[in-house]
Amino acid sequence: MEKVKLALCQMNVIDSKEKNLKKANSMINNAVGENVDFIVLPEMFICPYSNEKFIEYAEEEKESSTLLKISQLACKNNVYILAGSIPEKDGSKLFNTSYLFDKNGEIIAKHRKMHLFDIDVKGKITFMESDVLTAGDDFTVTDTEFGKVGIGICYDIRFPELARIMAQQGALILFYPGAFNMTTGPAHWELLFKSRALDNQVYCVGVAPALNKDSSYHSFGHSIITNPWGDVITEASEKESLIISEIDLSEIKKIREELPLLKNKREDLYEIIKK
Repeated sequence: MEKVKLALCQMNVIDSKEKNLKKANSMINNAVGENVDFIVLPEMFICPYSNEKFIEYAEEEKESSTLLKISQLACKNNVYILAGSIPEKDGSKLFNTSYLFDKNGEIIAKHRKMHLFDIDVKGKITFMESDVLTAGDDFTVTDTEFGKVGIGICYDIRFPELARIMAQQGALILFYPGAFNMTTGPAHWELLFKSRALDNQVYCVGVAPALNKDSSYHSFGHSIITNPWGDVITEASEKESLIISEIDLSEIKKIREELPLLKNKREDLYEIIKK
């Protein structure tokens, strides 16, 4: 299948797991009504973006009511669902973890955020995910009926080595559920998605929570799809919205033939190695 119809669920995430799940359910059902193939939820779609809430809302994978609900929705509607991310509890550790469900409701990929968001932009924003979260160590590329896809989370997109490794492993679409803020979002969000798509001649998809001014963390929103030429196919505003867009994977082969960046790498001089 070369054409894939995507649904980007830019939810307004609030301080209620029950209401957030209800909203996710509603947006998924609306997306199914548009005959989509692949639905994507935002980073931390069940809880506000704060270290305290990560602890409060954390779920163990095998006992997760959230994952069970998304699994049921994927199976019932015969659709792929990327469950943005949730705070995953594993023993004494917490991870920011994304789960990909296939059409049977089975988990076919799991990505733990590799690069934790520890920043201090003087006078604007300070956030230290590492105060409560543990970084993941695994690259995440998996097969779907559309071809291979890769998964990163938010801050992961700032590291081009990760995107290149996923592309080298055959990923045609790179998904980055994310929650850039009102400082980094306007400056870098669109630029990063265009860059990673262009660098690797793949599609890049970012899905964020909508801007909630009542929350302590203000998400930039602007869920986005960029194509292998580096163009923006679609981009939301900061408001809650469901974005439906079809991509054509045959464009990847066409562009790579016209502009053979990956073939022209000087691997006699340099290479990126996955250890």
